[in-house]
Amino acid sequence: MSTKILALLCLMYFITYIDRVNISTAGSVIKADFGLSNQDLGTVFSAFAIPYLIIQFFGGMIADRFGPRRVLLACSLIWAGATILTGFATGFAFLFACRLLVGVGEGASFATASRAIQTWVPNLQRGFAQGLTHAFSRLGTAATPPLVAALIGWVSWRGAFVIDGLFSLIWGGVWYFYYRDIPREHPQMTASELPTLPPEKLDHHRATIPWLPLLRRMLPVTVTYFCYGWTLWLLLSWLPGYFLHGFGLDLKGSGRFAGAVFFAGVVGDAFGGVLSDWLLKRFGSLKVARLGLIWFSFSGAILSLFASLQVHELNHVALTLAAGFFFLELAIGAFWAIPGDIAPGFAGTASGLMNVGSALAAALAPPLSGLLFDRSDDWAVAFYGSIGLLLVGMVTTLAIKPDRPFRVTR
Repeated sequence: MSTKILALLCLMYFITYIDRVNISTAGSVIKADFGLSNQDLGTVFSAFAIPYLIIQFFGGMIADRFGPRRVLLACSLIWAGATILTGFATGFAFLFACRLLVGVGEGASFATASRAIQTWVPNLQRGFAQGLTHAFSRLGTAATPPLVAALIGWVSWRGAFVIDGLFSLIWGGVWYFYYRDIPREHPQMTASELPTLPPEKLDHHRATIPWLPLLRRMLPVTVTYFCYGWTLWLLLSWLPGYFLHGFGLDLKGSGRFAGAVFFAGVVGDAFGGVLSDWLLKRFGSLKVARLGLIWFSFSGAILSLFASLQVHELNHVALTLAAGFFFLELAIGAFWAIPGDIAPGFAGTASGLMNVGSALAAALAPPLSGLLFDRSDDWAVAFYGSIGLLLVGMVTTLAIKPDRPFRVTR
């Protein structure tokens, strides 16, 4: 049962990232069709992040109060509809509005998924579950450049967005039909499986959320996740264009190289989640299992990004960037397990507060990077900025306390 729930969530992460980053692969074609600058295109990329950022503050609360079954159905209907509408865009303003709507739909999705994982997955397997679901998000990222490039060649960029959105609609229907917010109410639940699931936390979804104390506890996590998110969104937004223009590749060639780099993140996500759980079982320490892994992840990403700036041959650049993305993604299972470690009764809200960091990075990194590219035509500046922020994240990690559960004082 829990395996099937996890499989549905993995599929959701896969689909949401296709709908999230398809604009990056199609960006060069759309840019030519509508006569956009790099800064304009970066603004379209970041439009998704504006509502996504705002919704992080209350998206998890909605999940905690109304349950993942209804919330994820509503989310999927919105982001699917917005993706389909993108295929009918007539210019910059229409594109921008569609991407805003995708951000509205996906804004609460990951925090809501974390709420579902908190309910259906035991604590010692939660790092694995978070790592696996995010591995599928990176699998979606890796599949998007070659997939969307092929769809553009077949049905144009407009048809590619319509097809992407239809898959989201199908997923939403399957989720609502199969999932239940309370495991014991699922028609396929067996008496032998129920005791293996986390104990039900009755009435937590109706409890008053202690916003200010919870925000203070989560702030170091949010800042560290922003540092992670800056590099993530720099690569997700601009890597296809980097290979396309920086190395003179065509759309399919740039898609293949970008997809190969992103696939390294799939491996990093999956392995990082397993590693976090193993460290927790081996040392019995949440600091080692979560924070130690984040430090190792950021260190490897810094060294790999720096190495990518020292080489110039295409295959060597792709290899070092793939290593950087692998190391960066090692941390994701630990990151998304931390809200449940700190505030198990408010896991959805805490996850949303953490994800504010990545959403803010998604809003800022693409347009600022596009502005730098327009003015300097030098990709190195953006990479050095990412290295600096990852160093900052290593410092702010020291303030995270996953081994001290959040308690509401009355």
